[in-house]
Amino acid sequence: MATPTIQIRPHPSYIEGSRDPYQFLYLIEIQNLGPGKAQLLARRWLITDANGKRVEVEGPGVVGEQPVIAPGETFRYQSGVPLDTPLGVMEGSYLMRDEAGHEFEAPIAPFTLAVPHIIN
Repeated sequence: MATPTIQIRPHPSYIEGSRDPYQFLYLIEIQNLGPGKAQLLARRWLITDANGKRVEVEGPGVVGEQPVIAPGETFRYQSGVPLDTPLGVMEGSYLMRDEAGHEFEAPIAPFTLAVPHIIN
């Protein structure tokens, strides 16, 4: 069986009025385009603020879960991150396992965390 195709869509937002640190939320949608089920085992994030400060975050699952996502299904979760600057970037990957037990990486393309109107 082929490795499932995983599509990841981030939806970041800023918590109004937060400063020092700036607080951002992000809703992540993880869609399994098939074929076969896929389980999210672990996450790896690289978070970079506007000063170039880089923080790497790794751990099992997401928000305390290691969901199994069936073909055609979407798993959603929300989390947050503080930044010392009003602008930053997140990127990373999820470690997934297919039905045959093979592990594979699902990349998370870079996305911007920004206070509204900070970027023209």
